[in-house]
Amino acid sequence: MIGRILLLACLCACTSGPAEERPNILLLIAEDLGPRIGSYGDPVAQTPNIDSLARRGVRFTNAFTTAGVCAPSRAALITGMHQISIGGQHMRAPANGYLAVPPPHVKAFPELLRASGYFTFTDWKLDYQFSDVFANTGPFTIWSAEGEATDWRGRAPGQPFFGIINFAETHESRLRRHWREDGRLVPDSITRPDDVDIPPYYPDIATVRRDLARHYDNIHYMDQRVGEVLDRLAADGLADSTIVIWTTDHGDGLPRAKRELYDSGIKVPLIMSIPARFAPVGWPASETDKRLISFVDLAPTILALADVRAPEYLHGVDLLRERRDYVYASRDRIDDVYDRQRTVRDVRYKYIRSWYPETPGGHTLAYRDNIDMVQSIRDMFESGELTAEQTLWFEPVGAERLYDLANDPHELNDLSLSPSHAQTLETLREAMDRWLTRVGDWSEESETAMRARFLSPQGELRQTPRPTMSVDNGKVRVTSDVAASIAWRQDGGPWQLYVEPIEARQGTLEIKAVRYGWTASPIQQVTME
Repeated sequence: MIGRILLLACLCACTSGPAEERPNILLLIAEDLGPRIGSYGDPVAQTPNIDSLARRGVRFTNAFTTAGVCAPSRAALITGMHQISIGGQHMRAPANGYLAVPPPHVKAFPELLRASGYFTFTDWKLDYQFSDVFANTGPFTIWSAEGEATDWRGRAPGQPFFGIINFAETHESRLRRHWREDGRLVPDSITRPDDVDIPPYYPDIATVRRDLARHYDNIHYMDQRVGEVLDRLAADGLADSTIVIWTTDHGDGLPRAKRELYDSGIKVPLIMSIPARFAPVGWPASETDKRLISFVDLAPTILALADVRAPEYLHGVDLLRERRDYVYASRDRIDDVYDRQRTVRDVRYKYIRSWYPETPGGHTLAYRDNIDMVQSIRDMFESGELTAEQTLWFEPVGAERLYDLANDPHELNDLSLSPSHAQTLETLREAMDRWLTRVGDWSEESETAMRARFLSPQGELRQTPRPTMSVDNGKVRVTSDVAASIAWRQDGGPWQLYVEPIEARQGTLEIKAVRYGWTASPIQQVTME
C-alpha cells in the first residue's frame, strides 16, 4: 500500500527543444591558477592545448571568482549564488563539523540540467560546502551516476551531457614538489627560474623563482591533460556538438594570491568555445571579450546554452546576452583564522571592506606555510629584509582599501584616504551595501550559531525525511515535505531524478530524497502488483 502524496514543487526545469537539438557542455576546471596562459599573453607559459581552444572560442579577460579559495568559490559556481547567501562562505564547512544548508529551493545547476534530460557527470572533486570534498559524498541527485561516471560514455544514446572535469596539477600542494598524474615525481624542470617574472610584492630570491618555475611546470602538465580530454572528445565524434568551457576555481595557489581578494586571488582565465551550430546570434567565432564576468554568471549562462529556464533566485546574468557593472567577492574564515572581507570591483577600481582590520593577509597558516617561498619570505620579513611593498602583506589590512587597477595592477597603493578619490570610494561603498542587502550576508551571524542552526539538536547532520508516495490514475506521485530533491528506481535499476509522476508498473519501486547539507533519507520501497 502506498502512502498519501504531497506534490513535488521544487524541481521543474523547462526546455523548448528536443534533446538531439541541444548541445553537450563540458566544463573544465583547473585549480589554483590565474591567467598564466600563453593565449593570455604570458610568454613563459607552455599551454598549447588551451591556446588552441582559445583560438576556437572567446577569451574572457576580466573574469572573477567569488572567493580566492576553492570550497567557497565552488559553492557559488555550482549554485549560481554567492556563497555568503547560502552558508558556504567559511573554508571549509566540513572541516568545522557541518555542511552548509542552502535554502530548500536552491538546486545545483547540474541538477536542473539533469531534470531537463541531460546526463550529468563529474570526476573526483566536489567541494561545494554542502558536500564533502570528494565525489560520492554530495547530494546524489546532482549527478546521473552519483559521481561514478568520469566522462560522457555512460549516457543513453543521443542523450546530451553536461560534465565537470577537474585538473589538480596546478593545486597549491603541487608547489611542494613535482608531480605527474600517476603520482610519480618529475625529476626535471621544463621552466627556467631565470625566465619567470617576479611581481613587486615578492623578493627576487632563488626560492621564489624556483617555486614560480614549478608552478609553470604544473601548468604545462595540466595543459597536457586538457589536451587528452579534448582528444578523447574528438575521437568520440563529439567535438562539433560540444560546448567547451575552460577556467580555474580561483587565482594562483601562491602567497598573496590564494585566499586573498586581490586580483591575484580572484581573477581567472575563462575560455568558451561554442560550435557554430549552437552559437547564439552575434556570437563571435574567435574574439577577446573584456567585459566583467563573475563566477555566478556561469550557471545562468550554461542553463541558457542548454535551453533550460534559469531560476529567478540566481545571482548571476547570462553573459551571452547581458552585461554587469560590478563583480563581488568575499573572504571569511580561512582554516583556523577568522576573517570577514568583502570586495566590489568595476572595470578600474576595487574597494575592499574588512571586519577584522587588524588581521594581515600574511598571518601564519599551517597549510600555506609549508611552501618554501612562504617560509623564505616570512624569514625575510622577520629579519627586516623586505621592501616596503613586500612588507605590506604582513601588516594589518585596515577597515577599507581602494585600488586603482589601471595604474596599480598589483594593488599596492591604497587610495581610501585620498581626497581626489573620495567620490569613487563612496560610489563603491554604496555598490557594496546594495549588493549585501540584495543577496544577504550570512556572516552577520557567527559561524558557531549558523553551525548550530544547520545541525540537529544533538550536533549531528540532519537526515532528510522519507518522501511520500501515492498512486492516482496509474501514476505514482512523490514529494518531500522539506522540498528535498527526490530520485527513484525500478527493480534495482539506475537511480533517476524525479521530476514528474512515474508510470506505475509491476515490480519494486524505490524512492529516496536528499536536502542539500543533510544526509539522504532512508529508501522508501514499495512492491507494485
